[in-house]
Amino acid sequence: MSELVTGEAVALELRPAKLPSRGLAVLLDLAAAVTVYILVTLGLVAATASLDEAARTAVTIATFLLVLVGGPILVETLTHGRSLGKLACGLRVVRDDGGPIRFRHALVRGLLGVIEILMTFGVVACVASLVSARGRRLGDVFAGTLVVRERIPAAGQGAFVPPPPPWLAGRFSGLDLSAVPDGLWLAVRQYLTRMRQLDPQVGWSMAERLASDVAGRTGAPVPPGVPPAMYLAAVLQERQTREAQRTFGGGGAPTAPAPAPSAAPYPAGVGQPVLPPPAVPAAPVSPAAPPVGPPASREAAERPSTGFAPPA
Repeated sequence: MSELVTGEAVALELRPAKLPSRGLAVLLDLAAAVTVYILVTLGLVAATASLDEAARTAVTIATFLLVLVGGPILVETLTHGRSLGKLACGLRVVRDDGGPIRFRHALVRGLLGVIEILMTFGVVACVASLVSARGRRLGDVFAGTLVVRERIPAAGQGAFVPPPPPWLAGRFSGLDLSAVPDGLWLAVRQYLTRMRQLDPQVGWSMAERLASDVAGRTGAPVPPGVPPAMYLAAVLQERQTREAQRTFGGGGAPTAPAPAPSAAPYPAGVGQPVLPPPAVPAAPVSPAAPPVGPPASREAAERPSTGFAPPA
């Protein structure tokens, strides 16, 4: 399983698609492309009836390249990896780092797909997909892409967003969160709900990247000594608090404390060990101030009281 986060917050756990689902998606795409090719060919046959045989052959080859080769490339580029078949099967083509593909990725996949799928009837693509650890065909290997599943069943605890530690509650009440887009908030929420399922190093790098994005939007850097996962949880809670105040009025509705999860909300897998809350230094004890006044008064104050008053 590849656990990545995309720039569009597509998913945090990218599960490579299996060969059966990929084969079904390819068949659906081919059926749609062949249907369009037949319709276009019928129209061109009637339109080029007056041309000679060489011209008709050139038109046929150009139609084949434009519809069966250029069509899938254009569709994957415009939809960022979601063709008709992949959309029906819940699949998507992404880069190795989890980001959306661009034209060059779709171009390499489309050109090699002519050899892997069309000219060899999918034999080369099936063999390469079976040999690859992540089910990639040659087009994916050379383009640096991966076909993943977008429809992932939610886990039992997937909806739980861990609260920030008490020493961070209310610390970011002065941040300007208006410039943070909804897509970034979605990415933060998805990370916090699934961070316990991530590899420690991957989870730590994700948290650092998201925290850097949020800090860049707010204009305030992440406070030193605060782990990025805790920073994200505190900022997300601050946003939810402001939304609740806008919904229920200026004072806000009192909220009950969040129930404690069965396990620690911030495991060591988040990245580095969780830092303890900063200790409050104890106030230094000042020495007793010496008594003020004339020396005689000081001696009288230091002399124990015996009840005897000397004569004046």
